[in-house]
Amino acid sequence: MPEVQPRLPLGRSIPDDDLSPLAPFGQPVFRMLWITWLMANVCMWMSDVAAAWMMTSLTATPLWVALVQTAASLPVFLLGIPSGALADILDRKRYFLFTQIWVAGVASLLSLAIFLGALSPLVLLLLVFANGIGLAMRWPVFSAIVPELVSRAQLPAALALNGVSMNASRIIGPLVAGALIASVGSAWVFLLNAVLSLVAAVVITRWRREHKPHPLGRERLGSAMRIGLQYVAQSSHLKGVLVRISIFFVTSTALVALLPLLARNMEGGGAGTFTLLLASMGSGAIVATWFMPQLRRAMSRDALVLGGAATQSAAMLAMAFTAHLWVAVPAMLLAGAAWITTANTLSVSAQMGLPDWVRARGMSMYQMAIMGSNALGAAVWGQVATVGSLRTSVVLAALTGVAAMALANRLMPGQGMVEDLTPSKIFGVPQATEPPAQGHVMVTIEYRIDPARAQEFRQLMAESRRSRLRHGALSWELLQDINEPGRFVEMIEDASWTEHQRRFDRVTTADVALRDRKLAFHTEESPPLVTRSVMESTLKG
Repeated sequence: MPEVQPRLPLGRSIPDDDLSPLAPFGQPVFRMLWITWLMANVCMWMSDVAAAWMMTSLTATPLWVALVQTAASLPVFLLGIPSGALADILDRKRYFLFTQIWVAGVASLLSLAIFLGALSPLVLLLLVFANGIGLAMRWPVFSAIVPELVSRAQLPAALALNGVSMNASRIIGPLVAGALIASVGSAWVFLLNAVLSLVAAVVITRWRREHKPHPLGRERLGSAMRIGLQYVAQSSHLKGVLVRISIFFVTSTALVALLPLLARNMEGGGAGTFTLLLASMGSGAIVATWFMPQLRRAMSRDALVLGGAATQSAAMLAMAFTAHLWVAVPAMLLAGAAWITTANTLSVSAQMGLPDWVRARGMSMYQMAIMGSNALGAAVWGQVATVGSLRTSVVLAALTGVAAMALANRLMPGQGMVEDLTPSKIFGVPQATEPPAQGHVMVTIEYRIDPARAQEFRQLMAESRRSRLRHGALSWELLQDINEPGRFVEMIEDASWTEHQRRFDRVTTADVALRDRKLAFHTEESPPLVTRSVMESTLKG
């Protein structure tokens, strides 16, 4: 796992306590990589617009048109976990650089296929899917990089600026793509995409980030993936975030996936109309970014998310019933504002619930939820439009979105401030006279408590179970002595001695507080007895 690197003195930095929307730009490395992210997002939107419009030229079937969104989103859903694990265990700079080269290669193939007349609906979907693989690799690593570049206090503003990048690219990309499609054709859109991706790669090479290998060596990919999944599975906070972001995107994607067809049905509808509507959505998001600090201070997370879902639904209903641009453009402005409000609020919530060592893995699952929901939503609402009508599909998606979000807030209410995930080095890494080269490690911790407080102790140990599993333990059990009701034994199984040692690197301030609460139950003067053993049944040979 690469260590967090200090910000590099490439220019004047502004104080970390500056919480203005533009404060992160005072960090030169953030500024440089933000420009890279902007170029990458411009390329993504150019590709999406060109691919969607190309599909409408190849076939008029709504399902095929909607499947372009599915093909672009599905790789992030399928590859999110391994890509997040790789971003946590490899050199993030080199990995980020590789993703840009991949995207450039796929864009070149798309351009060549059009020039040679070899493009069909199926070939287009396959190449869009390949481009999505590059996005699947790129998003987790960039999500993990951002908290390295700014202070925790400036993280919400940094994530909002990333949203600005996304939505500025939503304007620039479609405008450039639309102009090129109208003048010289879609092939040149993909060719420009390839060139810009290579330029972004060159900018990344200027980032002077030093990769420092972990003293315990690189995590194995399979283990890193398992631990990432466990961390999210044992966090009620993160599960609540994933449910909400999934609801929002599985319903709101109906608007984006079916927008080419909605644009064609507008008065004078064509490529220019499609581009204008996308640009309006991006503009709405950029404007809303300036109001995010005030909104975060005035409203809770759940209220902001529900408000975003309600605004998105209202915009979708307007789009479903109008053929006039003077109605559609304001509706898309509102849709963009709803998108940035909801996505930024939940992105900040996810980042605050992740420590640095598992951040890319956690954010990859966040992106998986978004793109998996996009893929599912595009396919479902495309099929509803094919069987019924465009209006039916968009209206049903709008009503479902706000109702489901209200239900999520009721069943999984936010818990307020998340636990303190600041790294703590209070515990030394355990050493062994003869460290086992193989075999699982079983750790037992023996507590002596007042039997009258046994039920209270069990409830606290449920928190201990979640903590141990989040840190990577294979299993956890709590035993109570039949003959001595006040004797409890906590049992933790680790995959190896090295994995056992890694858990001590992952201890946070919240874990220390939990340890202190457990010790408060211990009635003996000597600390709880800790033993570490190799499980013979897991030894090879």
